[in-house]
Amino acid sequence: MDIKVIKDELQHIIQGKSQNSQRTLIQTIASYLRTSQRASTMVKDDKYYKQEEKKSIIEFCNQNNLWADTKVDINLFISEGAEQKVYIKNEKTVYKLNDSIYYSTWQDYFTNLELNNYFFPETSYTLVGFCISNETLYALVEQPFVKANQPTNLDQVKEFMTSNGFENTRNHDYFHPELGIILEDLHDENVLTQDGVLYFIDTVFYIKP
Repeated sequence: MDIKVIKDELQHIIQGKSQNSQRTLIQTIASYLRTSQRASTMVKDDKYYKQEEKKSIIEFCNQNNLWADTKVDINLFISEGAEQKVYIKNEKTVYKLNDSIYYSTWQDYFTNLELNNYFFPETSYTLVGFCISNETLYALVEQPFVKANQPTNLDQVKEFMTSNGFENTRNHDYFHPELGIILEDLHDENVLTQDGVLYFIDTVFYIKP
């Protein structure tokens, strides 16, 4: 693993400089937020910063017809966690509604999606659009549906992470000291096993300041 190459690629992800010929909607909305908040005098730790991001996302959705309320069949609900609701789209794909509660900003949430797609392309996210329910803004994403057929061995998860340069900091949380990346909550509900292969379906990435 060439750390320098990965660092360069991660910088492009964080800065919104796509290396692909076609920008994804995740990259587009993240870039829009950076531009719209650039003139703001608030810092990310300001409690009103995320509210301003919400206004910018709503404006962007209105301009680009990105409201996706009608895409989810509420009868196909399968699970719910602290941060998201999961629905079946078809036999190969699930919808996830996420309100970015784990992140101090929406930009950090979108960075998480992009880091997941970089490190775990087999469970990559596609941003479909946004929904509002009870005044809460949700991002609607698609992800491949992974059906586990055996229990996840957390020692195997730890071995996999360690072999890729991550250190186990506590419980199911990891940190890559060379890349400055934190990856949390890798318990057996967020890492599934199918035919002996680990699938990371609910990642929580952070960039260490």
